Amino acid sequence: MLGLIKKDLLMVKSNLKMICIIFAVYLFMTYNDNTNFAFLPSFISIVIMMSTFSYDEFNKTNAYTTTWPNGKSNTVKSKYITTIVIMLVSMIITILCSICISMIKNNLNMEELLSTSIGCIIAVSLIQAILYPFIFKFGVEKSRIALFAFSFLFVGVITLLSKSGIAFDIPESILSLLDNYWMIIFPLSAIILTSISYKISEIVYLKKEF
Repeated sequence: MLGLIKKDLLMVKSNLKMICIIFAVYLFMTYNDNTNFAFLPSFISIVIMMSTFSYDEFNKTNAYTTTWPNGKSNTVKSKYITTIVIMLVSMIITILCSICISMIKNNLNMEELLSTSIGCIIAVSLIQAILYPFIFKFGVEKSRIALFAFSFLFVGVITLLSKSGIAFDIPESILSLLDNYWMIIFPLSAIILTSISYKISEIVYLKKEF
């Protein structure tokens, strides 16, 4: 499994110049604009991981790795581990860069910075938790179509509900709980979602024939 993780990280390394350029643009935009662009590095982690799936499909890597002992299981596990590593590194770099820029501009708000960064990671985790089982089942290209379809469906449902005038009142107790313990609840939610996604992906991939 370590070999599979190293393979994915080497693929990421091959795109290092592009990643550095994106981070440079992110720093420039953040420094020259009051808008928070903390979502950008997290979103890029999705693009990076999608590229590793595409490389595997193009080179027919999975057909080879499935011949190894526990090859299918380790393939799924390595993708999720690599994803977590990339997201954590992305979040750490984002936070450090944001702290440096905020200190230079003398407007550091640590709580807002952490909540934004964690929120971005949760959003990315949700997207990947939904997307990965589709990728392992249907491949990258068909999964992109599924992602777009899900996105349009989600936006459509939200739009219909907003136009229908249906009000959703969240109890004050829940809002208070989220406000006081968001730093525990949100990461825990991401862990649970990722764990469920991993189990689904493993079941789907173990049944897949090459």
